[in-house]
Amino acid sequence: MTGSDPPSVSRHLPSGVHKAVRPGCALLRLETTESREGVLDGAWWPRSRDIGAELPALLSALTVHLGPVTRVGLDTAAWEELPTRIVVDDRVVHIDSFPVGDDTVLITRGDQDVFSLLAIPPHATPEAARAAMAQAVRADNITRGKQILIDTGSGQAPSD
Repeated sequence: MTGSDPPSVSRHLPSGVHKAVRPGCALLRLETTESREGVLDGAWWPRSRDIGAELPALLSALTVHLGPVTRVGLDTAAWEELPTRIVVDDRVVHIDSFPVGDDTVLITRGDQDVFSLLAIPPHATPEAARAAMAQAVRADNITRGKQILIDTGSGQAPSD
């Protein structure tokens, strides 16, 4: 590498993280500055499309790092039976549903602080999910969620 070559950017997660990434996991890139420049703040790989079963664990984990979550924005068509609110850790979290595509989950804390997580489809292979999650948490990522799923093969249903 010469002095003018850009540093290579790994598209992989640290090796220890690979063992932990499995359905039900969330990876977050939390920055301590007000300026979050990446398109996504993290990724979530739910086990199923049952939001009632999947969302409480995610919100409990996020609350530890972000503080109380007030709202969640989800795609109506991507989840089974979306409620309008859910109680997590004795707090009511409002659920907003939009027909916008299932590639992101919007998490709001406070009045306006929104975090965007890439939603990995439950059927994704571990390799594809890991690749998508690694891309989503990169601070310099400018690729939208839908394109990450296409690029990594995470959005494709497994072949039978």
